[in-house]
Amino acid sequence: MTDVNRDIKTQAALIALARTRRMQRALAHAYLHRDAPLPGLHSSLGYMTTTARVADDGVGFGHRMTVLGVARLEGIAYVVEELGEREPPLIYRLYLRGPRQGHLVPLHAWYEHGSSGREIRTRIAALAPLLDPVVSAPTEAWMLSTRIVQRRALRVSGCAAMPIRKFALQLVVEPVHGLGPSGRSTVTAFLQPHAQLTEVWSLARAADDICNTAIARVSFTGIPTGTGLTKDTMVLLSASACDAADSDSYV
Repeated sequence: MTDVNRDIKTQAALIALARTRRMQRALAHAYLHRDAPLPGLHSSLGYMTTTARVADDGVGFGHRMTVLGVARLEGIAYVVEELGEREPPLIYRLYLRGPRQGHLVPLHAWYEHGSSGREIRTRIAALAPLLDPVVSAPTEAWMLSTRIVQRRALRVSGCAAMPIRKFALQLVVEPVHGLGPSGRSTVTAFLQPHAQLTEVWSLARAADDICNTAIARVSFTGIPTGTGLTKDTMVLLSASACDAADSDSYV
């Protein structure tokens, strides 16, 4: 007689028991909801594709980002985000090297004491002459590819009957001919996973430790108000030589 493998039989019995329990729960759920109307095709597709509005149609101004300038000794690019005429702009630091390379970090110290929009703009005007300007580069030299990493739905209580589609959208900016700086980032997009490469600035300069570096501005639908307003993000583009020189870099 051959020995019986009890482990195999026990595992098969547990799997069969789990399937039986799932079937029992499914039958019980179907019996409790036997009088409920079945969802039609229109409702099912609507849940996946219909977008909802959480505010009345108003101004179509999105959140626009621009590069204020570069502090080369610090390895930081300053970015200004305009939120509208009535809102104070946001100032960010985009780290060009080091462990925070490629990250946009808000300058919280400027807003801790409730500074007004006029004070923030005065500080920005005083900071701009101290920074090195950036040079516009042709966007045709780079291409943008996107990939949906995660799909979710956002439901606002009392504001919308249908859910708002929410995406974790991965952005990859690469040179067309395969030579040059590239970078990637992941953003949260709403309503539709569309993005567009709108502008590129070059930071390259002779005898500079920043190497062959550029900054790309990508616009996407990132504000779930009205019919969906645009939002910008900055993607740091660095060459492989820069990445090899700084092993702690992250894009």
